[in-house]
Amino acid sequence: MVTPVQPVRIGVLGTHSTGKTTLFKRIEMELRAQGVTVARTGQLAKRAAAADLPKMQHHTSQSTEWIITQGIADEIGAVTQGAEVVLIDRAAHDAIAYFHAALEYRGEVAPRLERERLLALAATQLPKYDLLFATVLDESVPVDTSHDYDARYRRLVDQHVHRLLAVDDILHQRVTSDPDSQAHAIEQALQLCLKKAAA
Repeated sequence: MVTPVQPVRIGVLGTHSTGKTTLFKRIEMELRAQGVTVARTGQLAKRAAAADLPKMQHHTSQSTEWIITQGIADEIGAVTQGAEVVLIDRAAHDAIAYFHAALEYRGEVAPRLERERLLALAATQLPKYDLLFATVLDESVPVDTSHDYDARYRRLVDQHVHRLLAVDDILHQRVTSDPDSQAHAIEQALQLCLKKAAA
């Protein structure tokens, strides 16, 4: 059996409605226009809810583990299908940030070993990312009113995302709502992917 060529893996994490999916759609569109084969994972929260797992401020260690492992499985599936670039919408640490934010929101503390186990699981994915983006919350940007978002929880997720990245000194690129920041992120991704495709 031939081992598939390792694709470029680009992850994104950040609180909800901060442009993660839009950013990846733009990167995917640009790469496809250059003839690059792209796979994009995502919709993990919706699929978790469909599996009757709690979401948002109701996250548990079980739902967190499901999201991380399902994301890993989706990524492996994309690689085996021969994608040259895999865009990972919600990198593993994203689920950890949502879980920690949910605990703080509810005033709860998970057992230390459980927190460490989930963090270790997420950390196994870090070496696989060629580029990691972290979106930054801008509360002046209106959100989709069809979603019933809790503003406090949304802020907590943003805080926990950036705290995790800082505490573990995880290499990443911050992406704000500023169009120049978005454009820079897209250009970074394109240069990385096209460089590897030409190698």
